[in-house]
Amino acid sequence: MIMKKELEYLIEKAKSSGAEACDVVGSRSSSLSVTTHKEKREKVERSESLDVGLRVLIGKRQASVSTSDLSHVSLDQLVERALSMAKIMPEDPFCGLASKDQLAIHVPDLSTYDFHEPTPDELGEMARIAESAALAVKGVTNSERGEASWGTFETYLLTSEGFENKKTRSSFGVSTAVIAQKGESMEVDYDYSSAVFVSDLKNPADVGKSAGEKTVARLNPRKIKTGEYPVIFDRRMASTLLSHLAQGINGVSIANGTSFLKDKLGSQVFGSSIQIVDDPLRLKGFGSRAFDGEGLPTQRRAIIENGVLQTWFLNLRTARQLGLASTGHAVRSGANPPAIAASNFYLEPGLLSPEALYKEAGSGILVTSIMGMGFNDTTGDYSVGASGFWIENGELTYPVSEITIASNILEMFKTLTPANDVVFESSIVSPTVRIEKMMVAGA
Repeated sequence: MIMKKELEYLIEKAKSSGAEACDVVGSRSSSLSVTTHKEKREKVERSESLDVGLRVLIGKRQASVSTSDLSHVSLDQLVERALSMAKIMPEDPFCGLASKDQLAIHVPDLSTYDFHEPTPDELGEMARIAESAALAVKGVTNSERGEASWGTFETYLLTSEGFENKKTRSSFGVSTAVIAQKGESMEVDYDYSSAVFVSDLKNPADVGKSAGEKTVARLNPRKIKTGEYPVIFDRRMASTLLSHLAQGINGVSIANGTSFLKDKLGSQVFGSSIQIVDDPLRLKGFGSRAFDGEGLPTQRRAIIENGVLQTWFLNLRTARQLGLASTGHAVRSGANPPAIAASNFYLEPGLLSPEALYKEAGSGILVTSIMGMGFNDTTGDYSVGASGFWIENGELTYPVSEITIASNILEMFKTLTPANDVVFESSIVSPTVRIEKMMVAGA
């Protein structure tokens, strides 16, 4: 456990040494992972990390520094270094801590910590089962790996304005990646499951079976003719579209005028049935947090409501810059000043199954993998390499590869239709989605 008295010492030392305001964030993490190859344990990795970040303010000048040494000599040097840096920094009219009346008071338990710490043998068996199940799928010829992992993360935040609290999170994961070969065609694919609580993980055998089937299905891909087609992103790939949306509403991009959404607040960005939520108070969520990186309370927010963009993601600095209130999206780490990030960001599911989306599309592309990230944050232009499956008469027919899909993301958003298969396995998730038409470059 990070010693709270050392963090309190930093606050008091900084204040007595000339800081007008300050905050300190302390974080500790532990992780364990076990990798198997051909069902034999190949690697065991364990890591521990500790980091303490101090931010000091003198007038409208601020500086942030960090250390992993909690001795008083090191902490004294940290304060001295931070104050020296702050005195020579340019003034920032928008910097500053949260005032007392802005700070979170009630911090609910969001069920983000599983006290079970697995042994290497437990994780090794999970990895072995997943890999074995994948290798048992007909057509799978070799394995890249099986892997199971565990981690814990603990963060304390203290401010000179009186805020003091901590948050903890655990994570578990199991995955496998295998190889299938037939003739000259060789393909690799994977599947995984992740959860905050180990009891919520998928059965490793189911993960392995799915990974094997995904890999075999990719064998002997074909090329397709260049044209405009409906494009369906499976839920793994659809989450990348939400990541672009999250970046587009990041307050830094908005304040700098560099976002493709900079003039879209209050505008119809999606179809009228689309709801997109950021919910930091979701139980067992990967991005759950009852207070943000500046000590402000958090709340569930409708980001897109009936297709209309409702808000930005703001911390205190960008809120002051834009003349708005913070949305509680500040995050802190080490020597960095408060940044901005989504919490549990997701597209609410629709009514149709993915198979129903295929049938409605008639013909088109199901994208299961993308390569590169050809996305322009300023214009919204989107162009990536992709592979997946050709849809004909509403059915998946054969695998396709070496294609490029392109459009503008605002045009994509307007015709986006979600399926009903959302699974909460990370902090940004989406169901399968269909885009009515994109340019697809093939043969």
